[in-house]
Amino acid sequence: MASSATSSPSDELHVYEPHRAGLPPLRSYIKALWGRREFAAEFSRAAIRAANTQTVFGQLWLVLNPTLLALVYFILVSVLRQDGGGLETLAHITCGLFLFYFVSGSISQGAQSVTGGGKLIMNMNFTRLLLPFAAVRTAFFRFLPTVPVYFIVHTLAGGVWSPQMLLATVFLFVTVVFGIGLAAIFATTQVYFRDTSAFLPYMVRIWLYLSPVLWFAEDAPARFADFMVLNPLYSMIGGWTDLLLRGIIPEPRIWIAAGAWAVVTFVGGCLLFMSREREFTVRL
Repeated sequence: MASSATSSPSDELHVYEPHRAGLPPLRSYIKALWGRREFAAEFSRAAIRAANTQTVFGQLWLVLNPTLLALVYFILVSVLRQDGGGLETLAHITCGLFLFYFVSGSISQGAQSVTGGGKLIMNMNFTRLLLPFAAVRTAFFRFLPTVPVYFIVHTLAGGVWSPQMLLATVFLFVTVVFGIGLAAIFATTQVYFRDTSAFLPYMVRIWLYLSPVLWFAEDAPARFADFMVLNPLYSMIGGWTDLLLRGIIPEPRIWIAAGAWAVVTFVGGCLLFMSREREFTVRL
């Protein structure tokens, strides 16, 4: 059923698409998604430019935010350990925390991507999955400036440099795929349950403590070792840290677990989003 509401001539015309749950034809959907990729890229660039435009340091906050957060956790961990930690501990925290910061950014921006684009969704005909894709692109480009910061800390800490470090890009790619799936899931959830964004900060904080960001993967208590595979970031951040910080190639199970989590989350998240996106217009 299509309808339009015009209470006065000056009101904007809103066109509501017919409601039909279920998956669209995947071939034509993916073709349309690829054809509008520049729209997602420009949408993301606008979000990056708009952030922090009113602040003194402007885009420098892309680096200051995660760096200050890493220093806070470094002080916290140093106090708990009572041994100071040193630059090696700071390098470990920055290595894992910056990647975790990318994941949490994908979730929070992905959750707001649909509900925050209300009039855009109601007035334009496009594949809505572009919105969580754009959100992850934004989070990724906010993550990139932190990589040189990590390498500076890595150098000051006297960290090893080895060809194996290049393999860390595999875990970065896997984490990006995983982030897209999460963004699609939480974007869908936010449409139906608007309190999702209120719970997210607490969920993300708990997830941080359960992931090998402030501790190494092998430091996990033996009684929890069998359950660690249930945490996707255990394998992703664990493999990323082993390669980038220590130059150690992770065990095969880490590669398999990270890849499996990424594929399952990406496919599941995108299918969930596509199956419900026809309903978004009438729920916003």
